[in-house]
Amino acid sequence: MTDWKTWKPKLLATLMFILDEERGEVLLIRKKRGLGAGKINGPGGKIDPGETSEQCAIRETQEELGVTAIAPVKHGELWFQFVDGLSLHVDVWLSTQHEGTAVETPEAIPLWTPLNELPFDQMWADDRFWLREVLVERKRFIGRFDFNDDTMLTSEMEWL
Repeated sequence: MTDWKTWKPKLLATLMFILDEERGEVLLIRKKRGLGAGKINGPGGKIDPGETSEQCAIRETQEELGVTAIAPVKHGELWFQFVDGLSLHVDVWLSTQHEGTAVETPEAIPLWTPLNELPFDQMWADDRFWLREVLVERKRFIGRFDFNDDTMLTSEMEWL
């Protein structure tokens, strides 16, 4: 559907996944508002002018959960094209260290989730194509996806 060679995103954003390696859990959120409200995902959001992707991922996690990710590592890129015209480039970050205790905010409900129980049926359809590989195997990737609202139309994965 989308010609990814000429594709240009309208919005730049981030996702952050914080791992507790001792417990074998990842910090997810149930999103309360905005794109994907009601779905389970990692914390994240739009990159502000003058802000780096890493700064955004840390800030959004602080705003949504009251937790500060320490030394996050970028593991991937998500390219989304929606039928309604929205185009979104998302950098995916992973951190194995954090400060603070996750709390519910007006934006999100924190969910420490066992890595072997990822709730794919409550997440965006693309997550099942890459999330476990990032969290468990620490793979790096670019994923390209066409969506019509919540319905994924096409998927293309590139492992780096």
